[in-house]
Amino acid sequence: MKWTKHSIPDQTGRIALITGSNSGLGFESAKALLDKGATVIMGCRSLQKAQTAKELLLQSTNAGSIDLIHIDLADLSSIHKASEELKAKYGRLNLLINNAGVMAPPLTRSNQGLELQFAVNHLGHMALTINLLPILEKERASRVVTVTSGAQFMGQISWGDLQSEKSYNRWGAYSQSKLANVMFALELDARLRQSESDSSSLLAHPGLARTNLQSTSVSSNKSWQEAIAYQLMGPLFQSAKMGSLPQLYAATSIKAKGGQQYGPNFNFRGFPKLCRSAPSALNKKKRKMLWELSEALIEKFK
Repeated sequence: MKWTKHSIPDQTGRIALITGSNSGLGFESAKALLDKGATVIMGCRSLQKAQTAKELLLQSTNAGSIDLIHIDLADLSSIHKASEELKAKYGRLNLLINNAGVMAPPLTRSNQGLELQFAVNHLGHMALTINLLPILEKERASRVVTVTSGAQFMGQISWGDLQSEKSYNRWGAYSQSKLANVMFALELDARLRQSESDSSSLLAHPGLARTNLQSTSVSSNKSWQEAIAYQLMGPLFQSAKMGSLPQLYAATSIKAKGGQQYGPNFNFRGFPKLCRSAPSALNKKKRKMLWELSEALIEKFK
């Protein structure tokens, strides 16, 4: 039987934080969880865009409640501030969906001078997760879902040039950040199991889903070749609503387990299923290296 948003169990009383939920996969995930009675906290870089998205959600759902919080994942101080606000206001959290992301921009630096894709897609979400673990672990069977992409299979960690200071390939840096997502999520789940925590860490990827990432990439790079490529690939893309199903499955299905990854059929489109993680992410020694290196960067700029 196909798993759809209607398969989501009742979420009444549960609190979910979704980063980048003003559009795309995050917006669709927020809507689905609200429809099932959850309280959804929209963590967004632009509160103006978040407010617009909130108003759209309020028009289309009668269940759940919505809150907004400013989180700039390119700024570790913003992440720390948002985490403290959430702890003070709610004191508990059932679900964290690390959904926000940037894709293949020109070389850009975060507020702390780090390569933007590594900073936002990986390091920012790792910092947010670590900061919120105390209130996640208060709740029974809480989950952290980190959203990656099929680019994980092409990713390599550039240990000697992690921040693209020697050279920069925008797609290589994107793939690196998506592989880092997987390495982080698997390492987190292993550490949670080792500490006998009731929380778990899972992964999801949307396959080829049409979101604003494609148009933003074309616009920021002024690439007509990329625009044509997306037009030619158009029939392969599925909607953001379909693309959100794997992360919703990882977040809510009673069958979803920690350390597992879910994506669409054939990793391109379709309904969610269990899928494999990039072989490069299965090396425990390298996962530990990335964790410790990332943790040191978070502490350095805390």
